Amino acid sequence: MGFDLDMLARAVAAHGRVVRVVIAATHGSCPRETGAAMLVWENGQSGTIGGGALEYELARAAREQAVACRHSRHALGPEMGQCCGGAVEVVSEVFDAAALPEAEMVFARPVAGSAAMPLSVKRLLATARNQGRPPEAQLLDGWMIEPVARPTREIWIWGAGHVGRALVAVLTPLPAVRITWVDTGPDRFPDAIPEGVAPLPAAEPARLVPHAPSDAHHLVLTYSHALDLELCHQLLSHGFASAGLIGSKTKWARFRKRLAALGHGEDQIDSIRCPIGDPALGKHPQAIAVGVAAEILRPGAQTRLQQGKTA
Repeated sequence: MGFDLDMLARAVAAHGRVVRVVIAATHGSCPRETGAAMLVWENGQSGTIGGGALEYELARAAREQAVACRHSRHALGPEMGQCCGGAVEVVSEVFDAAALPEAEMVFARPVAGSAAMPLSVKRLLATARNQGRPPEAQLLDGWMIEPVARPTREIWIWGAGHVGRALVAVLTPLPAVRITWVDTGPDRFPDAIPEGVAPLPAAEPARLVPHAPSDAHHLVLTYSHALDLELCHQLLSHGFASAGLIGSKTKWARFRKRLAALGHGEDQIDSIRCPIGDPALGKHPQAIAVGVAAEILRPGAQTRLQQGKTA
């Protein structure tokens, strides 16, 4: 989670004036954590700060906001009638094309009190620079500090059929995910593609494997078993953080033999997971997508996926 400059810029380009509402601090039991944010414009919004009544009231207030920045505190029980019992501090900031910030690792700005940067903030930013690690989102001496969001998971989805579309729909909203979506032609993709997803039509998709980051996660589910096999072959030669193949036990048994004949060792082949998702959830495309997303989100998922094992 962090300050997503790319998403904000896209919203501003599409809607003009956008108000970003972020949870700056929490006290007691609250529906969302510090750093949770939503974007609000005249006729819509995206993202969530949770809490039902809290989100509804703050979205309404954002559309009426006349100042560039507002810092407010809300008691969830007495003020909103929510059962959480805690309180949140919220920062609501107005952005347009002229006000989009420039920040590489951390976005720090005054939201209450003095505009002069306090020593505590200077020290925090210096530590972040020295360690090469951004700080957590926090409100510190009247300054809101947020790490700039960067994708931490590169996901390549090979195939734009029913399962590919379900995977894109489920995975796109996840934080810090960037998706590259590959198929054999533009006509294979839906008319509407979610923001943040890069469609990549290619007559020979396997030729794109060398262009994928070596730490990317791959999901192979094309309409062709021959293409699936070629993609697995190329991925094993290229390297990856994880790779999953859609298919039955019979398909995987045949693929294992063919991959071995292509020169791949048993341990290499074991690094591909087949089938993907959670078989207990069934074979419906959305069920497969939910299982894949759960595996990615589960703590320690990267290690398990690299080993091609379920939890």
